[in-house]
Amino acid sequence: MTGVAQNTNCQIYFECFGQPDNGPALILVNGLGSQCINYQPAWCNMFAARGLFVIRFDNRDMGLSTHFTHASASDQGQCYQLSDMANDVVAVMDALELAGAHIMGLSMGGMIVQTVAIEHPQRVLSLTSVMSSTGEAEYGTSAEAALRILIAPPATDRASYLSAHIAGLREWGSPEFADEARWTADAEAAFARCFDPAGTTRQFMAVRSSPLRADALRSVRIPTLVMHGDQDTLIDQSGGRRTAELIPDAHFELIEGMGHDYPPQLWPKWVDLVVDHIQRAEESRS
Repeated sequence: MTGVAQNTNCQIYFECFGQPDNGPALILVNGLGSQCINYQPAWCNMFAARGLFVIRFDNRDMGLSTHFTHASASDQGQCYQLSDMANDVVAVMDALELAGAHIMGLSMGGMIVQTVAIEHPQRVLSLTSVMSSTGEAEYGTSAEAALRILIAPPATDRASYLSAHIAGLREWGSPEFADEARWTADAEAAFARCFDPAGTTRQFMAVRSSPLRADALRSVRIPTLVMHGDQDTLIDQSGGRRTAELIPDAHFELIEGMGHDYPPQLWPKWVDLVVDHIQRAEESRS
């Protein structure tokens, strides 16, 4: 099942796994520059097999959602902020007629779901923030080598896109599960579906220009799971620990061997953690 949600001047493409009456809804939110296909069907179906109605979608400026190509270079930082991207998540809920949903976000997606929890708490049944941070400069810092790759000039063609994708994962990926053949196949699929490096830049500027979330996170009263890898060099685990410290009663889970990626070898553990978290949230509601 596919569809399009509308948030003012932005259309958000989404896909669903399972049936709406399959069980509670879980919305998966992507990180910087990544499309919904990063949540691969086999992974989404693992969640669906555990009784969840799973939704993945393209963030604005990615994949099949609206691209803000009209924005000039000088306007990039004013184009939109994380609050607008949080509203996109709510728009997906509205399109599917969901009063509320469990939401999980990775990296920038973690920042987005934190913002949903802050600004739309009545729509969030549980929150899972993964490999993310609070926006405070002293937490979740990047290793020097990772930062150089992150802020390097954007790719201009297929070859430079594949090269940058692999270079990044060599630096911040999960070392034990490094697989350049898999990385290459994933990058080729993403390039073929949509290539818009300027969209990634606009997302990056949205993160940089958005308000810090630390004070607001102290007021979140939503069941929260925070996950981080101990091998993450792009966003240090201090970002996840700080997030869990600020949100009352949040549970922090450090995943050994995980970097700033989500290799298939870690999917079973990941699914167990998130499903258990959702089940506890559902039980507390009932």
